Amino acid sequence: MKKKISLFVFTLLIGLSAFHADSPLKLSNSRLRLSWQNSPNGWSINSIELNMKGKWQSVGKPSGEYTLLYSAERPDTVPAENFKTITGDNFPDPVYKYQVNKWKQSILPVPMNTSGKAYHFYPQSAHADGKNKLVFEQETDVASISSEWMFDPAFPSDVLVTQTFKTKKAGYFSLASPSLLNIDEKEMSWATVPGYFQGNEVQPNFVLGYAYGQGVPDKPVIYRERSASSLCPIVSLKNGSTLSAMPDPSFGRDPWANDQNTHQDWFVGISHRNRRSLLSPTLYYPVLGEPKSKLNGGETITFRFRYSLTEGDWYAALKHSINDISHFNQSLSLRKNKQSLTKRMEEMHKYLVDSNTSMWRVEDFEGKKIGGQAYMGGVVGSSGDAMKNADYGAMWMLANASGDPVLKNNVLPYAMNFKLAQQQTSPGFFQGAAIGQYFLAKPKKFVEEWGTFIEPISLTYYTMLDMGNVLLFEPGNKLLRERLKLGAEQLLKWQKADGSWEVAYDRETEKPIFNDIKDLRPTFYGLIVAYRILKDQKYLDAARKGADWFIKNAINKGAFIGVCGDARYAPDFATGQSAQALLDLYDLTNEKAYKDAAIQAAKIYTASIYTQPVPSRKIKTVKGVAREDWEISQSGLSFEHGGILGSSNSSGPIQLCSHAGMFIRMFALTKDSLFAEMARSAALGRDAFVDSTTSVASYYWSAMNKGAGPYPHHAWWQIGWITDYLMAEAELRSNGKIVFPRGFVTPKVGPHQTYGFAAGKIFDESADMILRDGLLRMPDPEIEYITALSANKKRLFIILLNDDLKPVKTGMNIDINKLEEGKQYRVTKMSSLTPGEHFSQSKSGEISIPSQGIRVFALDIEPDR
Repeated sequence: MKKKISLFVFTLLIGLSAFHADSPLKLSNSRLRLSWQNSPNGWSINSIELNMKGKWQSVGKPSGEYTLLYSAERPDTVPAENFKTITGDNFPDPVYKYQVNKWKQSILPVPMNTSGKAYHFYPQSAHADGKNKLVFEQETDVASISSEWMFDPAFPSDVLVTQTFKTKKAGYFSLASPSLLNIDEKEMSWATVPGYFQGNEVQPNFVLGYAYGQGVPDKPVIYRERSASSLCPIVSLKNGSTLSAMPDPSFGRDPWANDQNTHQDWFVGISHRNRRSLLSPTLYYPVLGEPKSKLNGGETITFRFRYSLTEGDWYAALKHSINDISHFNQSLSLRKNKQSLTKRMEEMHKYLVDSNTSMWRVEDFEGKKIGGQAYMGGVVGSSGDAMKNADYGAMWMLANASGDPVLKNNVLPYAMNFKLAQQQTSPGFFQGAAIGQYFLAKPKKFVEEWGTFIEPISLTYYTMLDMGNVLLFEPGNKLLRERLKLGAEQLLKWQKADGSWEVAYDRETEKPIFNDIKDLRPTFYGLIVAYRILKDQKYLDAARKGADWFIKNAINKGAFIGVCGDARYAPDFATGQSAQALLDLYDLTNEKAYKDAAIQAAKIYTASIYTQPVPSRKIKTVKGVAREDWEISQSGLSFEHGGILGSSNSSGPIQLCSHAGMFIRMFALTKDSLFAEMARSAALGRDAFVDSTTSVASYYWSAMNKGAGPYPHHAWWQIGWITDYLMAEAELRSNGKIVFPRGFVTPKVGPHQTYGFAAGKIFDESADMILRDGLLRMPDPEIEYITALSANKKRLFIILLNDDLKPVKTGMNIDINKLEEGKQYRVTKMSSLTPGEHFSQSKSGEISIPSQGIRVFALDIEPDR
């Protein structure tokens, strides 16, 4: 018996000795060192080191575990469980019809990562293939799996992996990217799946984390591509390193693959956790239950992706994904205009003064005639009779810059009456507040978009911002100043001791509602308006108090809600708006904390801009029209609202690029080129979404070029953001020598601001912005133009901006008699205020404008007697 035991022990020791004789397998370069060690469980990663500041440091908990998901049958399509808000209510309330189905889709077994049988393993076989490549292999009863690992020569912090599996039986398959390393939640400093969530702490309430993107979800959910701005889950560690995973861009879905909308296709799954729910950026290909995952025995699937383990934060990792992998910074070279933005504004002006196209209506209300545009979108209680006004700053700006009597006489007075009627003036809990965004013509009452409640941020938007922007043009309007003060005092009353506000109050009971979420929005901005107009220090003090709370609870945590009631406040463009709000507060206080917070908010908002898929010149068909892929690309466009609940899931991004001007200002402030690239990609070459008859762009990407559709008031917002963008570009490209005063941000849709209420400076000369149809004609649609007139009307300034990445030579046609109705002028002298040859009005006259450059001319004029 002793001999048998001794023989067994001897044999075991021989086996273990032989096993441990296997040498570690390594990949190393100047940035990374990875080492695999064989064990009874297979080949696992036993060491990962990153060169940080010249020193090698271990990162996370090395793993190397693989996961294969298999299901013989199609995965279940019934939600596994219900989830409750922090107040114990079921989510979402059935009244939010747009969100109910999106939520149900998002809690099915596949996105919840509970579907299928999970095969977890460390490869049993491994070998080096030359000096710089390792190969790992594994057999299971359903598939054979192999993977090749190597460094990317262009990016030494990136490890390229090619996974291949061959099926042994029929069924549904999904192979996850191996867990390079696992990260302890206590060591996490930030995590994000761009477009879905971001945060610096794990969110224990699943609704807040998953539905609102407030913090890191505590479950290993798998996100779809349709709302992923970049296919790049990222986790940053407190030691200053960041791990991300990125598929080869060729594997992602194409939202318009050939001749129809394929936005819903789901090819790559994205998660911040692996199947075991450990923090580890993970990709899944194909997605279990989706068409590509259904395979017969003997079929082969290959997937290419990369890990990036870098020194730096989440934003640096995101930029690496955006520019180095998806080539976002190069795709701008594809964009070409068929119509300049300035020409679009001129054409939209015609659309807006035509009551038929703009659906302008005037209704009687309490003895006054109020005017607004028909609104055919969803409003609770509407039976096709809703009316709304959008951008009051743009309305007054266009009327002032154009001098159009139709706008001044037939639109502005009734829009003003609408605004005054919208505010509750009688004493009570809601005195000073806007009692509803919309007017219903049949019952003759103002209502909110999605319920009988009133929000403090609606007071900021529809009382403070709108009235404030009008007061910039009409500073002597005493009634409006009184109304503004009434709103400001109510905003002060509603402000809590900590600086915050409630999300909303029930209109009947006057009690707070939506108690499961906080008002993580820039509601404080209304008090900035009050301070600038009324000059009372208490308003600035309260604005700072509100901003301080917002920075601590929203910016620093990456937690936000939106302003769209029909989406139950899923995070939206208000996040971008908060960046401009904080910049404006910085301008008033010169306090660095507000500037830093504004920059952080803008960085977070870059994750609301699609950067996938990579645009190309592939020919596609849209409604029978041949289009190159870049013309209809989602890349460069922003969300209305993203996450799992937002409209991005069904309709893709939007054309309303309110953030473009703010991003140009951020580029000027930070020199971070991503901001400028995103602004220009959003603004330029989007003609495929513009209605050729009206020059109004569609709202949702999915609508292509249907024009305003049910949202005729959106043309005002489009004029507003285009003006803001062009003015920001002029200031940037002139190195601050062209500056026009900025007003307040627009309500709701983002950070673009009002102009034209005061003279600006053009190379130290004072001038007022003007917009006269026909005054200037540029034959090249790549050239934008801004015109301004001196106060004595003796000097006309022409500012030309080249949208192209190449230098442009072009002509310029000036009809000086378009300057003022019924008057004749002549040009006595024309001079260039920027370097370059003098322009002659002869047939051979040409202007050279550098790549993305500027030229400015001054024309001395006098009446032609």
